[in-house]
Amino acid sequence: MRTLRKALSVKGAAAAVFLCALAVSRYGLLDNYIQLILMLIGINLILTLSLNLINGYMGEFSVGHAGFMAAGAYVSSLLSVKVLAACSPFWAFPCAVLAGGAAAGAVGLVVAVPSFKTRGDYLAIVTLAFSMIVKSVIENIDSVGGPRGFLGMEKLTTLPWVCFWVIVTVWIIRNFIYSRFGRGILAVREDEIAAELTGVNTRNVKMLAFVVSSFFAGVAGGLYAHLLQYISPGTFDIIKSTEMLVMVYLGGVGSIAGSIMGATAYTVLLEALRPLGVWRMAVMPLLLILLMIFRPRGIMGFREARWLVPGSERDGGVKR
Repeated sequence: MRTLRKALSVKGAAAAVFLCALAVSRYGLLDNYIQLILMLIGINLILTLSLNLINGYMGEFSVGHAGFMAAGAYVSSLLSVKVLAACSPFWAFPCAVLAGGAAAGAVGLVVAVPSFKTRGDYLAIVTLAFSMIVKSVIENIDSVGGPRGFLGMEKLTTLPWVCFWVIVTVWIIRNFIYSRFGRGILAVREDEIAAELTGVNTRNVKMLAFVVSSFFAGVAGGLYAHLLQYISPGTFDIIKSTEMLVMVYLGGVGSIAGSIMGATAYTVLLEALRPLGVWRMAVMPLLLILLMIFRPRGIMGFREARWLVPGSERDGGVKR
């Protein structure tokens, strides 16, 4: 009964947050600037959670997550402008975002197949190269605007839609982590050879986690494109991937609560430092360096908030 009440309270809290987002959007309870910041926090949260699945829970190191975000952004934008423009936005927009996520997941599978035939730091090299390839390819395709960028999308990303996708992302990744496959991911992080000896198909587990991570990066890309109504290859460069790394390691690796904290703190801090102009982009790498020196696992590294841990997994207030 206690576990049931806990589950119902979490679902009730999620429903309450979504209803609040609906009310804010419909009745204009907050000004447009605050709503924009909240939507950026939500999109960054999706990106941080998806990258944390690889860099935190699986113990690998991906540095090209912006490439998967770009795939989702461009595919969803092309669909909404050239294919689904005549359809009702209520149905066309989620279909476009899902298609962007599916495209990013498919690209992630293509990257994962050769990447996980090796071990060590090769994933970082492959994902970095992949991100550079995606940027270069998009710049040379005139049908998507080339280096000029692509525009024409309606502003379909709203606070309720972002809130909906954040809830879906947290729910799916949380359940995935505490599933049988999730146990395999954690085993790979601790000792891949030992995991293989205990019967874990480490290559399949890593590929599945990578595809799930890529899918949600694509979803975030679709939401981002329909929020700003303009995307360009330069939007998804190595700086964007670095921002995601900062959010992951700021909040804490291997922690959903840490991802929430990291995405929120980074987005708000970046906005607060806007008066510094271009110098604010120098503050973020400096913050990452300081984190690596003084708290390499982040604020919530390998710890989880009690409400995010299933009843059978809880041991005290925080899971370590």
